[in-house]
Amino acid sequence: MFDILKRIDKPCDLRGLSNIELENLASEMREALFNRLTKIGGHFGPNFGIVEATIAMHYVFDSPKDKFVFDVSHQSYPHKMLTGRRNGYIDDAHFSEDSGYTNPDESEHDFFNVGHTSTSIALAAGLAKARDLKKSNENIIAVIGDGSLSGGEAMEALNIAGAMKSNFIIVVNDNEIAIAENHGGIYENLAHLRETAGKAENNLFKAYGLDYIYEENGNDIQKLIELFKKVKDIDHPIVVHIHTQKGKGYKYAEQNKEPWHWTAPFNRETGLPKVNFGGGESYSQMTIDFILEKAKKDKDFFVITPAMPGVIGMNKEIREQLKDQYVDVGIAEEAAVAVASGAAKNGAKPLLFTNMTFIQRAYDQISQDLCINNNPVTMVMNCSSFNILTDVTHLGIFGLPAFTNIPNLVVLAPSSAEEYKNMLSWSVEQREHPVMILMPGNQVTHREADIDYSEINKYKVEKKGSKTAIIALGDFYQRGEELFDAIKEKFSYEPTLINPRFASGVDKKLIQELEKDHELIITLEDGVVEGGFGQKIASYCGTRNIKVKNYGLEKIFYDRYNPEKLLKEVGMTTEQIIEDLKCF
Repeated sequence: MFDILKRIDKPCDLRGLSNIELENLASEMREALFNRLTKIGGHFGPNFGIVEATIAMHYVFDSPKDKFVFDVSHQSYPHKMLTGRRNGYIDDAHFSEDSGYTNPDESEHDFFNVGHTSTSIALAAGLAKARDLKKSNENIIAVIGDGSLSGGEAMEALNIAGAMKSNFIIVVNDNEIAIAENHGGIYENLAHLRETAGKAENNLFKAYGLDYIYEENGNDIQKLIELFKKVKDIDHPIVVHIHTQKGKGYKYAEQNKEPWHWTAPFNRETGLPKVNFGGGESYSQMTIDFILEKAKKDKDFFVITPAMPGVIGMNKEIREQLKDQYVDVGIAEEAAVAVASGAAKNGAKPLLFTNMTFIQRAYDQISQDLCINNNPVTMVMNCSSFNILTDVTHLGIFGLPAFTNIPNLVVLAPSSAEEYKNMLSWSVEQREHPVMILMPGNQVTHREADIDYSEINKYKVEKKGSKTAIIALGDFYQRGEELFDAIKEKFSYEPTLINPRFASGVDKKLIQELEKDHELIITLEDGVVEGGFGQKIASYCGTRNIKVKNYGLEKIFYDRYNPEKLLKEVGMTTEQIIEDLKCF
């Protein structure tokens, strides 16, 4: 098993292989992918589809002198196997050594730690610029999927590349799908290019001033080797458009590409997941139920997402039910926010959803196009919790500092199912503010909740006590309940437990009331403390006669951490907080 792959210690070792051995290597690499992905999961379709192209690129080019930049880099597993990291795929004991993305800490063949989309052309253009300034002569190769082309940064970078006068190779890996289906006018042109074997008169890449070459058989190693030899050492920018099959080599992934973009550990024979997801209540399902019910009753309502319908489980059947009340703008968070703002201005009721890590790309549009104009858009953010996505490129823990400080934006942090659903209903109907709702990242809990949230920054006292006030935000409210019980047991008094609900402001009136019979306020938040929710409380109390202790995460790019261990590292387990209280 893996006899040929074990002979590849560095990319140049490929050149000693025969054509048959290269084909057998591709099979071994797919077996290595199966070995890893069936056991720990990961990005399936993108990696299975680019095996042959990766072999051909490394056969022709001289990495790391010639530099590859992979867009998103969720198709970089084959690249890692050929650059000294095969053990992360063929040896279970080494799985943890490789991240799911390119990582310069792992290898000199990786130049960027990248997990967001549409970046490769711009990053590679920067490498090319530095090369030219240094009078060097290496090839610079950006690899980007067709789905990633819909991102604004990719379009901007194509514009930059079109004016370059030196070597720059852009490999467009066209498998006819992003995560879900592609949307937008550029995909009509890509389809036309495929249909005409790259000879269509209208060519979006040539419109940018780029040279262009097409290969239909993007999973044919020998044809790709010939293709890359043609463009190696070229003296101007060129797009190498290759047509590949996403999920190639596994019938379930070939036939049903969307759910096989990324997979949990699975049974190879059946394609079924090994992980039991429980099938119980979920905030994602609540969101879908709300959307479907609202869409039936209110034709002014619609949902918009930037190429990420799967983040709440909105499958193709659900999307088809919504018809024209569903809009996918492609990988374009900036446009999603601006379109939503324009729709709200003209009387529609837009609900935008995506992951917190991705909405960061639209900070300017949230501030400028939306909040300055104070248009009533509802934005639902999934994966804003510390315990869902833990890879350094996909952290949602920076959302509170980023967005709770934008004027006019009301950021709501629900702490129960009832609160979440009521906040959704209120937000979509109100016409006064843009609203961001943080979908809880913990288990579903139930508790009575208010229906109206129009009294902005009004906190809710759930349990009235004395001495110590616990202000526990969003899905950390349950941790606040646990701390309440621990204080009652250890110190023989009942503290006050507060559900703030609003992450973007301070209930000054309540703080003034607390000051009368409380000595300390404890804040608990699911995010980075610095610039976040708790520091707003601390800042307001700075000249008042009450102390504040903030608990949350540090301003660090955490990577692949254990969530519960991390809480202990930052000193915010219930036991650690109780120990801290002994000092007050």
